[in-house]
Amino acid sequence: MHLFSILLAGLMTMLPVATPPDPLVARTDAGLVRGKESGPTRTFSGIRFAAPPVGEDRWKPPRPPEPWKGVADATKPGNFCPQSTTGAPLTDEDCLFLNVTVPRDAGGRRLPVLVWLHGGGYTRDAGSLYGAQRLADQGGVIVVTTNYRLGVFGYFGHPGLAGSGDFGLADQLSALRWTQHNIASFGGNPGDVTVAGQSAGGMSTCALLTSPAATGLFHKAAIMSGSCLLNWPPGGLIPNQDAQTPYSPLAETEADGKAVATSLGCTGPAAVECLRRLPAADLLPHTQTFANHLTYDTPLLPSDPAKALRHGAYHRVPVISGGTHDEMRSFVAGVAMVKPITEERYQEFLRKAFGEYADEVGAKYPSRDYESPAMAWATVTTDRSWACPTAEADRVMSERGPVYAYEFDDKNAPNVNGVEAPGLPHGAAHALDMAYLFELGGFDLIERPEQKRLSDQMIAYWTAFVRTGDPNTPGSPRWDPYGGRGPVLSLAPDAIRPTDHDVDHRCGFWASVGS
Repeated sequence: MHLFSILLAGLMTMLPVATPPDPLVARTDAGLVRGKESGPTRTFSGIRFAAPPVGEDRWKPPRPPEPWKGVADATKPGNFCPQSTTGAPLTDEDCLFLNVTVPRDAGGRRLPVLVWLHGGGYTRDAGSLYGAQRLADQGGVIVVTTNYRLGVFGYFGHPGLAGSGDFGLADQLSALRWTQHNIASFGGNPGDVTVAGQSAGGMSTCALLTSPAATGLFHKAAIMSGSCLLNWPPGGLIPNQDAQTPYSPLAETEADGKAVATSLGCTGPAAVECLRRLPAADLLPHTQTFANHLTYDTPLLPSDPAKALRHGAYHRVPVISGGTHDEMRSFVAGVAMVKPITEERYQEFLRKAFGEYADEVGAKYPSRDYESPAMAWATVTTDRSWACPTAEADRVMSERGPVYAYEFDDKNAPNVNGVEAPGLPHGAAHALDMAYLFELGGFDLIERPEQKRLSDQMIAYWTAFVRTGDPNTPGSPRWDPYGGRGPVLSLAPDAIRPTDHDVDHRCGFWASVGS
């Protein structure tokens, strides 16, 4: 060996050895977090994206989290936001956490990002219940699932209270801003973000499409069972309730909040301060009052999202939009489990919902054509309040950009709702499509081979859309953009094909009915 080589070898042994970065450690604006390997992915759970909205910060916009020293544990989920559950109610308001799932083989690529907003009627659930290992691994995308304040904590309003009715929406915007600032540390591309959600999460996604505050925070959207144009006639969602939409005007939200405050003994100029001193457990019984209270006439939502959509006042991005073929069956089954839906009761529901048009609707949907009066009512309300309004929204959006319309239709999907009534099989009910994209509660519930194929195809469609704005991939059944009257892609185990959605759901009839 030459003398120079000997000297060089000796010097090299004296230099510090460069260690590769730990893929389980990522840097956020507030500090380092350590996740864990989870099968084919790396997961970072329970990352704090905003300060705890507690004490004086209850009913205030989210603030950035306080920086921390060292490496925070990100191996387990954070608290659920306060909500009622089948067990003890959850009341810890320190709940603004999100979760990041990254493919293990991401390498040095900058991956597209899906930000998921969970459903639950604005009153329950959490981002951590939606495991995203299959989405991330099979689709080559990063998935962010987030919490947001719920019910009385997220959508409460009161005269003079800044941010009334939109605290949950503000949390979602905060999670999107966190993604812009931090996702590159996890291997994501902040310039390629898709926001998506189902049910209340879909309604929130549609609202974000119309929110000036969301400008630049996402580049594509997927709205699942949550169109801006959804609406229910009197008793059409829950018996004895008034007609409703997913959104509430500020005046209504403030009036409902003032009534709750008065019932809790908090009145006058200091009513909100009085309410902030109450324990969460005292407020939680009022949380259902603020379902469907995402509020407009506000800085975050200047207009009713339904009107904004019709007027073209929304962010022009590619959209996936759709729902399930039998949306209302689980809701109607819940009603029937409390009190059976007889023919007499079906006729009462029709009169309550449709007034002078009740006989016309009843003639179009006679109970003798269905397995039971409950099935007839579920079909009426699915068509009238979900399927046809969604199709109308798709028509409106398709005039200004690409829309990919679908309908999930596996009649034997895992019944994740756990609700079924005699004469009313669950079919492709609301939320049953979730098991085809996520590991719900950490479990892959898809077992049958034909359902596994459907799940794989749905994941391929959704993640191709996240990557490119177009769900089509080589070897998949073609999914054409919606052209004003179709096509709508039916997602069923036996076949994935275009379907005549408007005929199936009698949308021409509903357009002629003044309901």
